[in-house]
Amino acid sequence: MAPTPVPSGASEDVPAHAPDHTSRDHGRSTAQPRRRGSRFGPGLIIAASFIGPGTVTTSIVTGASVGFALAWAVVFSIIATIVLQEMSVRLGLGARIGLAEAMRRVFRHPVAKALMIALVVAAIGIGGAAYAGGDTTGTALAVTTALPVDLTIVVAVIILAIFGLLVTGSYQVVEKVLMVMVVILAVLFLITAFVVRPPIGDLLRGLFVPSIPAGSLLTTIALIGTTVVPYNVFLHASLVQENWGEDDPDHAIREARIDTVGSISLGGLITLAVMATAFGAMFLRGIPAETGTDLVRSLEPLLGDAAPWVFALGLFAAGFTSALAGPLGAAYAICGVLGLSTDMRSWPFRIVWMLVLLIGAVIALTGIEPITIIVVAQAANGLLLPIIAVFLLITMNNRELLGRWANGPVSNIVGGLITAVIIGLAIYQLGSLAGFWE
Repeated sequence: MAPTPVPSGASEDVPAHAPDHTSRDHGRSTAQPRRRGSRFGPGLIIAASFIGPGTVTTSIVTGASVGFALAWAVVFSIIATIVLQEMSVRLGLGARIGLAEAMRRVFRHPVAKALMIALVVAAIGIGGAAYAGGDTTGTALAVTTALPVDLTIVVAVIILAIFGLLVTGSYQVVEKVLMVMVVILAVLFLITAFVVRPPIGDLLRGLFVPSIPAGSLLTTIALIGTTVVPYNVFLHASLVQENWGEDDPDHAIREARIDTVGSISLGGLITLAVMATAFGAMFLRGIPAETGTDLVRSLEPLLGDAAPWVFALGLFAAGFTSALAGPLGAAYAICGVLGLSTDMRSWPFRIVWMLVLLIGAVIALTGIEPITIIVVAQAANGLLLPIIAVFLLITMNNRELLGRWANGPVSNIVGGLITAVIIGLAIYQLGSLAGFWE
């Protein structure tokens, strides 16, 4: 049954309008004061979450194998992410609800609601745990490339560090740590890109003349898929309320848009910097790349003994940010669709992120190859992302819910085009996983 928006006031959870701009009712007192938010924060957390070891490795392999030919795919993925996340921002600050709460209001039929909950839990919960394990392992490997430390010890320390940050229940603490990591990422990879000095003409051609070299379609999808992440749409609507919860909606949305565009664009710039580094250090010299260590060896003539340290620190920052943001995003999404408290200090919220982190720790510590889990998660995410995009478009056109913050014609046209591309990519991805294109 197709979901139909519920009229104002029909929700069993959250009223359609919150003119007093107080907090959501999920375990949080409406009298509880909120801090005024900083100019940047939630957007940087979103950027931090999609720049993980997978993104770095994909960018390295892409730059080393096809140069800047797929740079346009990074630009598309950044534009798509900005458009979807900006809608999430308006939903969070205009209607004062999260995406998961909006889905619970719309999917009221028991069967439709059960399917929606099952899909979100499978795609974001199981997938988040699998990726957390992979991100943690990637982070630990980065450390062991520079220091003679046992991998298991490093993994345990990283898991404990993430646990310690999340158990504080403080959005401000998590925000500050992730902001520092993003700055480290940006500085390191922009410096390495400057050192190798790739040809600017090739970069501009790759940015503005789309092409897909033979055999690189899956790489194209990977570049987009590692940036447009389903749980970030859930995460962002909640984070902006944490950051700008007591501000006037007009001011809050203006600030959040600046944060979203600037932060996600910075994430794209970091991805391009990694690609540029691989282009200058490997592609132009005919050196192939299969792993990050290949890039380290190619940078040694330029950076000397500092090469492994630079790469290790950059990959550590990328892995740690993703490993931290994954359980956080999963907790917001799963608690939201189940109607549980999304207060970071509440026990339902903590239990969800603890379970996600625990499964990720088991994967990382035991050395289990999470290939089957990741394949299932990819399939679920491939199915979930188009549903989220379509649902977001439907919700953002509900003027009863959003009033003047609802989508206009431009947002609908751009959002519709991006959604069409996402649906096409999802069909191809699911077909590939099923072996249809072999």
